[in-house]
Amino acid sequence: MKLENRKILLGITGGIAAYKSAELVRQLQKSGAEVRVVMTQSAQEFVQPLTYQALSGHPVYTDIFDGEVDSAMDHIELARWCDLMVVAPASADFLAKLNAGYADNLLLTLCLANKHPLAVAPAMNQQMYANAATRENITRLKSRAVLVWGPAHGEQACGDIGPGRMLEAQQIAHRVERLFEPGKLDGLSLLLTAGPTREAIDPVRYISNHSSGKMGYALADAAIAAGADVTLVSGPVALDSPPGLELVRVESAEEMYQAVMPRAPKADLFIACAAVSDYRVEQSQPHKIKKSSESITLTLTPNQDILAAVSALENRPFCVGFAAETQDLENNARAKLERKKLDLIAANQVGDVSGGFNADQNQLEVFWSDGQQSLSMASKADIAIQLIDLIASRYTDARS
Repeated sequence: MKLENRKILLGITGGIAAYKSAELVRQLQKSGAEVRVVMTQSAQEFVQPLTYQALSGHPVYTDIFDGEVDSAMDHIELARWCDLMVVAPASADFLAKLNAGYADNLLLTLCLANKHPLAVAPAMNQQMYANAATRENITRLKSRAVLVWGPAHGEQACGDIGPGRMLEAQQIAHRVERLFEPGKLDGLSLLLTAGPTREAIDPVRYISNHSSGKMGYALADAAIAAGADVTLVSGPVALDSPPGLELVRVESAEEMYQAVMPRAPKADLFIACAAVSDYRVEQSQPHKIKKSSESITLTLTPNQDILAAVSALENRPFCVGFAAETQDLENNARAKLERKKLDLIAANQVGDVSGGFNADQNQLEVFWSDGQQSLSMASKADIAIQLIDLIASRYTDARS
């Protein structure tokens, strides 16, 4: 009964995913929570309020001036009542209005009057989710500490395939439970690298790789939620910085090395998620190399191994590495684990699966000296939560 005595206010907006919220009510109650439901007018076109009344055991709130709201101030009292507000599904229209501060229905009014945590689970067509206006709304909501859970990637009711599906009820319930758990990394400092590095050939060209930084940034989010004090050293990515951390932006492997090494001895944990270029051009050119009909030769020299350098420190943090492999995943990952004397390594197959570089999903095989654990294909946000849980567990075991 992880949610015993917790009060959850569940908001439901219009969308086919509204049917999933019935199961969410059941999951939350199964964990011990008391659930009250607020529905927008459009939500009632998909599922009748009576369904949620029967499941929750309480009247469903639909309008500021309906029979269940006895005075103009009762909606304020309802906002004060809850420990957490969750809006699932959260439509594109709702997210836009929430971002703009609208209060033209009961649910939006409650969101504005609410001083407790607010989480939204987006659900919409994949093209609507990809629209720049929607992405900007979500970014701004995140910057105001609104928790954005999902969306998931997959087949949609309209037949499209892509990001936009609401997370499953069990996934949302699990995240609610995590909010009320003591942080597994409370009081710990985490140094994390993410994204690619760029090694200059000349002022306009560079050597790099396909890393988007999505996995590393998801790990930063999950670690913050687990209570860690996070410093993120990031290569060049097209991602918004998660709120609540120290961000250090770098370009090259050398810059990342210089950013990491002074900070590593002060950290409790180090996660090397960045895809650091193994080599750099021995002599980059000060001016653009002009095109000609002749071949050119680039001499490459190895970059410093940041993860190995941190692991070799006398006062070293708990070290976690990543291995992107195209073949013989376990043997290559375990060899890296041993060679660099790591505490944990997370390996994934790249090149021929839907996860990995640039994807929104991933799957990992995690190894340590005397064990391993598989993290099945899921969104990178969910994989990050699972991996942070595992790291916290292994860290505790190592220190006990």
